[in-house]
Amino acid sequence: MKNKYFIILLTTIFALASCSFTSNSFNESDKDQLLLQLVSYILDEGHYVEKDLDDDFSTKAFDTYIDMIDPYKRYFYNSDINKFKEYEYLIDDQFKNSDLTFFNLTHETLLKRIKESKEIYTELFSSPFNYEVDEVLIVSSDESFVSTREELKDRWRKTFKYYTLNNLNDLLTENDSVKSLVINNINFNVVIKEYEEKSRNSSLEFCNEIYQYYSDRSRQEWFSDYVNAIVYQFDPHTFYFNADEKEDFDVDMSGNYAGIGARLQQKMDKISVVELISGGPAWRQNKLEVGDILLKVRQEDEENSVSIVGMRIKDAVKLIKGPIESSVILTIKKVDGQIVDLKIPRDIVQMEETYAKSSIVERLDSKYGLINLPKFYFDFDDYSERNAASDIKKEIIRLKEEGIEGLILDLRNNGGGGLKPAVDMAGLFIEEGPIVQVQSFEKKKQILKDRDRSIVWDGPLVILVNELSASSSEILAAAMQDYKRAIIIGSKQTYGKGTVQNVLDLNRMIRSNTNGDMGAFKFTIQKYYRINGGSVQLEGVKSDIVIPNRYSYIDFGEKEQDNPLEWDEITPVEFTPWSSNFDYSSAIQKSKLRIKSNEYLKLIDDNAKWIKSIRDTEEFSLNYFNYTDKIKADELTSKSFDKLKDFKTNLEFKSLPYEVMLFEKDSTLKLKRTRWHKNLAKDLYIDEALNVLSDLKISNNNI
Repeated sequence: MKNKYFIILLTTIFALASCSFTSNSFNESDKDQLLLQLVSYILDEGHYVEKDLDDDFSTKAFDTYIDMIDPYKRYFYNSDINKFKEYEYLIDDQFKNSDLTFFNLTHETLLKRIKESKEIYTELFSSPFNYEVDEVLIVSSDESFVSTREELKDRWRKTFKYYTLNNLNDLLTENDSVKSLVINNINFNVVIKEYEEKSRNSSLEFCNEIYQYYSDRSRQEWFSDYVNAIVYQFDPHTFYFNADEKEDFDVDMSGNYAGIGARLQQKMDKISVVELISGGPAWRQNKLEVGDILLKVRQEDEENSVSIVGMRIKDAVKLIKGPIESSVILTIKKVDGQIVDLKIPRDIVQMEETYAKSSIVERLDSKYGLINLPKFYFDFDDYSERNAASDIKKEIIRLKEEGIEGLILDLRNNGGGGLKPAVDMAGLFIEEGPIVQVQSFEKKKQILKDRDRSIVWDGPLVILVNELSASSSEILAAAMQDYKRAIIIGSKQTYGKGTVQNVLDLNRMIRSNTNGDMGAFKFTIQKYYRINGGSVQLEGVKSDIVIPNRYSYIDFGEKEQDNPLEWDEITPVEFTPWSSNFDYSSAIQKSKLRIKSNEYLKLIDDNAKWIKSIRDTEEFSLNYFNYTDKIKADELTSKSFDKLKDFKTNLEFKSLPYEVMLFEKDSTLKLKRTRWHKNLAKDLYIDEALNVLSDLKISNNNI
């Protein structure tokens, strides 16, 4: 049974001796065993889910671990896996008993295979590849492990040939005269000889860099993979940070180094953008997008780029980070398949860009307000000092003074933040009542309510969301939907993360620690529920009006993670739905008819399907002509969607009077707002949200 005082122990940083661990000696094995004890204790006493550590758990952890350390089956043989499988049902027992036998076996074998890989790829790069033979590279985790060295060598050969083919095509397309000869297949092998050798040497250099990364990796880092393969079975947000990762976090907080303001995720050998941090350099530049895949990194004072394909995400991040006021050049593959270079300045996140901002727009003799909220922020030291809810309230009051007749709250790409701002914000639109339910691991339920009977905005309300609206965004949108207070417009559903995590410094659990920095551990402690009893976990908030976007068919959200907590429901709470004269049903139906006949939205949907097909490709031709034919076909298809760039409304968005006065002293703010307003005028989703507000206004006038 879970310790009911566990949360209290967390808040007092394990000051009680009864919950402390003692360490009086140091070697790597001792440290690893102590770490397993700490993690096991936390999971048992504090994680939201009570998980049976049995054979089924062990098998899943086994598969996850092997997939982590050799995802493309490029190192281990079948014979290795068969030896490992002797422990397939024992990982749970070894975890509970802090037994390192299985980890030691896999670690020693992997280091041996990595060393052997250098012999293989060095030999492969010693002679030219044949680019006229028809063969393909299959990039899939479903491939089986090989049985012989020759099979493994052939798998490596195709991988390296593809790397070299990419480099070769880049070099050939830079030279128009050579490009013409190659296109017409004139003396192909003679013409490309020089370029092929350069491409091969470049690929060899890349492989040497990857080999060095793996060789330099410490036992601690490999052991972190093993620990995370185990804890990942609880849920995708439970994670161990080793001492180096914890140190990286400390460097981030120091402000000595800065990045581009993007969160990255690694799946197999691809590193992609999963979030642009509001106010960060990439967000301000407005060119890097969620879903973009990072291929290469180059420093602004260097000529050569470093490929990060297959590189550990931690090492890629180190290359991207650097001193403030410097820049980094990223070679990225856009979501539509285009390869482009982006020069992005490094900087710290400018907090003012994370704050709420508003605009006014006139349409059909009516005036409407728009508020964009990038995150649910608040001052950790003093909530009353500044928070998202109080700022939104100020903006609404200012918009009302300008005579608006409808309001759009834009929560797209808002990944959440504080819970209290979300609850307080919901209270701005209803008289009073419950907003969200929170349940702890003991299944004790807490109902968070709005107790302020005042209403700041009682007019038509539309909330915009997308697949990246998460956490607090989902809480607010769900509450407004349950109260029938707002119409939710956007993607099919929001992100679907209905859980709460806590991060614990493991060093604070240990007395007399001589093992060095033990790192930190993040684990899930609570779950959110709507006031109707349903969870936002996995299912998110489903939009009342679904508008297609370029990410519609790409895997996003909690449901695409491995081992997510399940969707469930608890007892609903009593609440009184909003009563008004606005005909929401009619407005929703009219919007769906408009969307169905909108040529731009049809094109967006087709574009989304095409992007999905590109990203799902697992077979790549290693024949140069087939390879380039595919590139040409993709470029042609991409051009067929150029019409989307032409969309523009005749709407003019304006800043509020108080902000216009600020422009006189802050020209940078004026430039930022000008850019934002131009983007709003090209935003299909804002355009349709305004249509919906117009319909709601008309329905109210007709009653």
